[in-house]
Amino acid sequence: MENESISDQSATHKTKIGRYRWTICGLLFFATTVNYIDRQILGILAPVLQAEIHWSEAQYGLIVTAFQAAYALGLLIFGWLIDKYGTKIGYTISIVGWSIAAMAHALAKTPFSFGVARASLGFSESGNFPAAIKAVAEWFPKKERALAVGIFNSGANVGAMIAPAVVPWLTVTYGWQAAFIATGSIGFLWIAFWLLKYDRPERHKKLTKNELEYILSDPPEPLTQSVPWLKLFKYRQTWAFVLGKFMTDPIWWFYLYWLPKFLNKNYGLKLTDLGLPLILIYTMTCIGSIAGGWLSSALIKKGMPVDRSRKLVMLICAILVVPIVVASRAASVWPAVALIGLAAAAHQGWAANMFTLPSDMFPKKAVGSVMGIGGMAGSVGSMIFSASAGFILEWTGSYLILFIMSGLAYIVALGLMQLLTARAKPVEL
Repeated sequence: MENESISDQSATHKTKIGRYRWTICGLLFFATTVNYIDRQILGILAPVLQAEIHWSEAQYGLIVTAFQAAYALGLLIFGWLIDKYGTKIGYTISIVGWSIAAMAHALAKTPFSFGVARASLGFSESGNFPAAIKAVAEWFPKKERALAVGIFNSGANVGAMIAPAVVPWLTVTYGWQAAFIATGSIGFLWIAFWLLKYDRPERHKKLTKNELEYILSDPPEPLTQSVPWLKLFKYRQTWAFVLGKFMTDPIWWFYLYWLPKFLNKNYGLKLTDLGLPLILIYTMTCIGSIAGGWLSSALIKKGMPVDRSRKLVMLICAILVVPIVVASRAASVWPAVALIGLAAAAHQGWAANMFTLPSDMFPKKAVGSVMGIGGMAGSVGSMIFSASAGFILEWTGSYLILFIMSGLAYIVALGLMQLLTARAKPVEL
């Protein structure tokens, strides 16, 4: 009876905390969903556009690289802008920009004009993750951050599921230009809810006192001014995040932009056949994202140190990626889909913990900047990988080398990160 009473008191206490922070998480989820619908559409339409605009594999690789180059530059700028002017303003500017850029693809007629449109989209979309991660740092205590990141980051997978379900129908019914216009316009609807619902917890009128205290329950951080980027480079924690992003972000981009082309080349899947395999893969990644965030949060609540819980989950995810090295040799489409889905799900579980590292290791004032620096490194790695992928495919005619690189990247990245941060403590600026 005594235990039941304690349990009831605990349940009552949890109920009184309030749950408005999960409304904020929902907004971040939907923004990331829109982000990935706009980002994924080119990969889905690549076989159609390649036939109509007549670009080569190398030119397609360079179009993807244009997005990533602009994304890298944008991450630095948006990371600084969000830290300086706040999450609400920075996120609004980002999503207005990428919605306009997404719709502008409908005007492209040549490989070069597609490259310009992709660069515009990449620059403005770069604000999504620095803003979302900073919002999580502002609205969630450390023990819930990986779960919150896993939930909002699963929006990437939901967006990647919605796109193959909707884009082929829009393209067949109204033309590929209509697909870009329709998907690009969704962002403007989100902005209305964002401006209405978001503010910092300390200023939010709908937040209860108990929930505010819970959100601020981590040890208080010392007050700091904006931190110069160059100062951040002297910390091993920054370099660990940079290396992790540089080595593993390119693999996710590879899935986004080459997966429809791989299924088309190896198994003859046409535009209208891509929906089910892609939806299955991104359903798996949605599960992986939430599971990866939930597991490390659960380990922390059971008493495991934050750093150890993150890296243990990342190790599990890195091991689960390895089987993808044989995906290009699968005899039929469904074994290949299963191997790629497992690897993509493990990537998202990895990412749910990777994204929390800046908020684990740095004060909130520096989170946007560290995210920007790491994101830029990931984009630079993606540029190198994407440009190389086009030439590798033209040279070998096979995806084998690319899948081998994808399978080994995470193990190597985690080893380097552990060398840099094995005994490192959170940074005090």
